[in-house]
Amino acid sequence: MTALVRYQAVLLLRSHRWLAPLLLYGVFIAVGVQQGNPVLDSFGYAAGALLPVAAWLVRVCVTNEPSAARDCAGAAAGPWRVHLAAVLTALGASTVLALAGTAVVAAISDFRSADHQVHVPLWPATTAGIVAALACALLGTGVGALCNRPLLRSTAWAVPSTVLATFLVLFAGVSPANAAVTGLVSGSHHGTVVVSLLPLAAAALLGAAAVAVACVLSSRRP
Repeated sequence: MTALVRYQAVLLLRSHRWLAPLLLYGVFIAVGVQQGNPVLDSFGYAAGALLPVAAWLVRVCVTNEPSAARDCAGAAAGPWRVHLAAVLTALGASTVLALAGTAVVAAISDFRSADHQVHVPLWPATTAGIVAALACALLGTGVGALCNRPLLRSTAWAVPSTVLATFLVLFAGVSPANAAVTGLVSGSHHGTVVVSLLPLAAAALLGAAAVAVACVLSSRRP
């Protein structure tokens, strides 16, 4: 599996298709995160912005190979392993963006509450920001896994489905991503840091289930 992930990572880097999701995340951060903004609000925004980017990265990775090359790799290593390697590569790229976005927010934000009256501790706030970003990255990966091949092969279906699912997962009240982001924004009102470990665990379970479904179907669908 390590060799397959390394192979997929090289494919991703050489394709330059990672550039568009990276630029999108950069635009989100540039527009929504300003120097001196309350840190918890900015962490929440940066985490939420990562969800559609993670879903896009999954689409990039699972459609990166020509069909013939993917079939050859699947015949040698197993279709589900090849698909899993592609999804893990996308998740790894999303994790890098999560850490980078968190670092940018921590560097330029004001470690105070929304009214700039209550001091917010650096490391607990940064930990909460990373946890929320990872939760959104995991759910974005799950969305990407369910809204692309092998479940949806047509771009006409895959792209609109990904956009719709991203909005639902981000804004639905029962969503772990919504809980993680809301926890940061709500905590900012009082300068209280909430580390969303339960939403992170739920996001990991849901993301893993979505990826498992995609991997199983990758072995069964022609």
